[in-house]
Amino acid sequence: METGPLYMTKKETKNNTGKPVENFKKLSIQVSLNGLSFCVFDTVANTILNSEKVVFAKELTPYEILKRLKLLFSTHNIEEDQFSEIVVVHRNNLFSLVPQALFNEDELANYLKFNTKILANDHLAFDELESYEINNVYVPFVNINNYIYDLFGEFTFKHNGTVMVESLLNNHSASKEAMCYIHTSQRQMDVTVIGSKKLLLFNSFNFVTKEDFLYYLLFTLEQLELDTESVSIKLFGDIEKDDDIYDLCYNYVKDVSMFYPSFTEHPGIDRPEETIDFTVINAF
Repeated sequence: METGPLYMTKKETKNNTGKPVENFKKLSIQVSLNGLSFCVFDTVANTILNSEKVVFAKELTPYEILKRLKLLFSTHNIEEDQFSEIVVVHRNNLFSLVPQALFNEDELANYLKFNTKILANDHLAFDELESYEINNVYVPFVNINNYIYDLFGEFTFKHNGTVMVESLLNNHSASKEAMCYIHTSQRQMDVTVIGSKKLLLFNSFNFVTKEDFLYYLLFTLEQLELDTESVSIKLFGDIEKDDDIYDLCYNYVKDVSMFYPSFTEHPGIDRPEETIDFTVINAF
């Protein structure tokens, strides 16, 4: 996935004058080939000031995504605003989770080459999940990063898998029984399996039909040797209890239910999965 030259770095946010930003607004953006979303938080009032989620009719290229992001920002006057913190979340299948004990920063390409197609000039990045001794190696959309850097200066960027895994692990109960969380958005299913407060698996699949969805679910359970009679499946994101996907899963797995994340840090949010991506809200 070629996305252009890289000339920005992680982390910490300043405005383009180099001076500290004296406001209490944070900007979170999620970018994928299938859609865009953003959210502006007021950290004092603990409310969402502005947000929008855009789903593309077809999968776009990174260059087309940048055009759509510029249009989205222009529509909401984001380019003219200032923020105390900015986070960009990259959502794609170009990633690999690596245990900290096996991680070597000089071997990023080797972690990815067996399960994803990368180009020689792709920029590779990684996120540290320090509390869980895991690193997430991935390919970010570099042209998006460069655009955000030109607008605002230094900022934080992450992979959506990093946000998903950390958020679910942090809020998972102490139950020893394995639980499978499946987040769906824009025909992509992110599967997170947790047992005894430990990550057993995180993977992401693109699907077209409900049968595709079921295949990836059952394949995941089989690989982890989890019994369909006892494992708990929690569905959330772009899915409801009366969806065909839910009904089909219920025919094959005994314990299937909807998962409604608790956003106690943002009391003004009501059912955010309908309009804002889970990882956009949890990016900070």
